[in-house]
Amino acid sequence: MNSSHIYFGERVSGYDIPVLNEREVRASAGILFLFSLTSFLHAWLIGDFNPIKVFVTVFMLDFIVRVFINPKYSPTLLLGRLFVSHQDVEYVGAAQKRFAWALGLALSVVMFALVVVGDVIGPINLFLCLTCLTLLFFESAFGICIGCRLYGLFYRSKVSHCSGGICEARKKETIQQFSSLQLLILSFSAVLVIGGSVAFLWWPSDILPIFADRKLEPNKDCDVPEWAEKIGHGDMYRLHHGCL
Repeated sequence: MNSSHIYFGERVSGYDIPVLNEREVRASAGILFLFSLTSFLHAWLIGDFNPIKVFVTVFMLDFIVRVFINPKYSPTLLLGRLFVSHQDVEYVGAAQKRFAWALGLALSVVMFALVVVGDVIGPINLFLCLTCLTLLFFESAFGICIGCRLYGLFYRSKVSHCSGGICEARKKETIQQFSSLQLLILSFSAVLVIGGSVAFLWWPSDILPIFADRKLEPNKDCDVPEWAEKIGHGDMYRLHHGCL
């Protein structure tokens, strides 16, 4: 590839550093999160690791293109551009994104070595998968690039043009502030969700039968539909309908 195509970030009038379009980056993170979560759940619930092997390989190759060649040729960033091309551009500094993506690439290389090459299944895979899911979720849902924050800790003086303008000191707008009532509602909701989860998991079933675990019924008549058997979903269908 011509050396003129190998660079990181775009030069835009009005910006003194190379920049990227944050909207494309977030869209790409959302796409990767969707397929990452799908392949992870497929492996966790069904025990089939082939989809996650494919995803890890694609993820690694995509990030190699981003970090070492040019983000503008990354397939997932191009797909993200397709979805958000009608939105206003939000420019962010490219340097912190490269640092964050280098961390993502390192994780993907380790996963590739373990899952694809070594065919290893264990807790370290689970930890790495959950780490990637967390990073992608925060980027896509909240616009929070955790890797970029880490870059800021190491190179504080070099960070500028961050997503949402968080690099620059500024006062929150009124619409961004919390009232006492809003904080109370948020706290009550958190207590309700956490308390309800604890109740469902540990509440004695003889006190509230609704919290009792559903038991499989060996003698329950379960006619598995033909379509479920054809796609290899017979056992899962029986499990979901409470029979063996």
